[in-house]
Amino acid sequence: MTGGTGWTAERVFVDQQTAHRRRWGGLAVLIICLLVIVADNTILNVALKTLSDPQRGVGASQSQLAWAINAYTLVFAGLLFTFGVLGDRWGRRRLLVAGLVVFGTASALTAYSQSPEQLIAARAAMGFGASMVMPQTLSVITNVFPPEERARAIGLWAGAVGLAMAIGPSAGGLLLENFWWGSIFLVNVPFVILGLSLMFVLIPESRNENAGRPDVLGVLLSIPGLVLIVYGIITAGERASLTDWDVYGSLVLGVGVLVLFVFHESRTTDPSLDVRFFRDPRFSVSVATVMVLFFSMAGIIFFLSFYWQSVREFPPFIAGLLVLPAALGQMIFAPLSPTLVRYVGPRALALAGVATVCCSFAFYTQIRVDTPLYLIIAFFFLQTSAMAVVLTPATNAIMSSVPPAKAGAASAVQNTARQIATAMGVAVLGAVISFRYRAGIEPTLDSVTERAHDVDPAQVRAAGESIEATMVLAQQLGGEGDALVAPAKEAFVSGLHAAALVSLCFGLLGLAVVWKWMPREPPTHESNDRTASTS
Repeated sequence: MTGGTGWTAERVFVDQQTAHRRRWGGLAVLIICLLVIVADNTILNVALKTLSDPQRGVGASQSQLAWAINAYTLVFAGLLFTFGVLGDRWGRRRLLVAGLVVFGTASALTAYSQSPEQLIAARAAMGFGASMVMPQTLSVITNVFPPEERARAIGLWAGAVGLAMAIGPSAGGLLLENFWWGSIFLVNVPFVILGLSLMFVLIPESRNENAGRPDVLGVLLSIPGLVLIVYGIITAGERASLTDWDVYGSLVLGVGVLVLFVFHESRTTDPSLDVRFFRDPRFSVSVATVMVLFFSMAGIIFFLSFYWQSVREFPPFIAGLLVLPAALGQMIFAPLSPTLVRYVGPRALALAGVATVCCSFAFYTQIRVDTPLYLIIAFFFLQTSAMAVVLTPATNAIMSSVPPAKAGAASAVQNTARQIATAMGVAVLGAVISFRYRAGIEPTLDSVTERAHDVDPAQVRAAGESIEATMVLAQQLGGEGDALVAPAKEAFVSGLHAAALVSLCFGLLGLAVVWKWMPREPPTHESNDRTASTS
């Protein structure tokens, strides 16, 4: 056992002196990788309108735009676990390098796509590269930083996530105002080159030297299981229905495949995911907390962007800037959370953080078309600050409860849980908003379209599904369409209230989980070392 570092030389092939000396520079490289990946998840949203334009974009339909988003998500979520496991076996830096090369190349191909089909294929390739990079970032941190510094490093990692979430929309809006749409993807390339140039100097290679036999069957079961579940969730949200055969079929089949995966993992001698990790409440409760919070938060944050642009009528760049205070909260409190844990303990801090998030959801149930901006920004700041306070120690608990040789698998579990919860949040809360919006706008929509002439029935149906389609129809109808604007805004806000109420219920569920099962005290460094040497 190496003194105080939490890993054994025979299990993890790391030049410990080099790793220790260059660890903070290596963290900066990992943050560069993280910024590119996370910012790309949000930057596309501001370009959807441009991409649908045949002249300025690629003339993508609504369905093709949805697939440009979903192709990335499906590949990314489906392969996170696989590449987390392979990083432990083949080498984490090796997977980081390969992932950045794929991601950078695919970004350039996306920027110069000439058709919606090329755009969708290139976005899928970007998701492939991102799934190689994302789990390695946490895994490298776990293997390079000693336990006494690991929580601080993870706090900076989490703060970078908040920064990237803010950079995406605002940078995307700025680029679209000054350059062509492809610039929002081409901007990734110089950051990828910078990350690759520093990778070999600052990040040492590490892997599990005693990985055992490859768990080929486990990996092959995890991929279709995750892809089918994420596809079912996304499609159910888009259609606001679970009754279509491909929706419930993919969900049932995906759950069945994952049940087989768990059964196999519990019986194989060299599992890719040791299901015994879930017996440790630090691991299982932290994963559950991450899922509940991201489910309840993801939909609200996603649909607040529509509130800014469609209800308050801000341009994309201004809507992106309104996210900055929230990102600032995460950047400030994520690095501070390890210090707060030492003072009050993980459970007390998590309870306070989740309760604060619930207060923000309660505020969103009262939001109006003319609610003062400073109030919305203040509660948004409060929400993301509280999320950072909870998620940083939760992530540290997940990574600290497994031996460092298995850090890639643990990182992949955390990232996969977050991705699935995010997809579920957008799908479920989107369906809630769509249902309430349809009920609120239909009377006015029927009245206006009855008086108008030559209105496409398909366009009327689309206008009953989303506020963006209603606003497009209102512009086409001219003066007669003005009667749709105010009711559409009120109907959307009503849907936002319902979604916030659902989020509040899940937030309270998370509060109960933390209260009942989260340990009161943080793990000691000695217990981490013992886990690393005996697992």
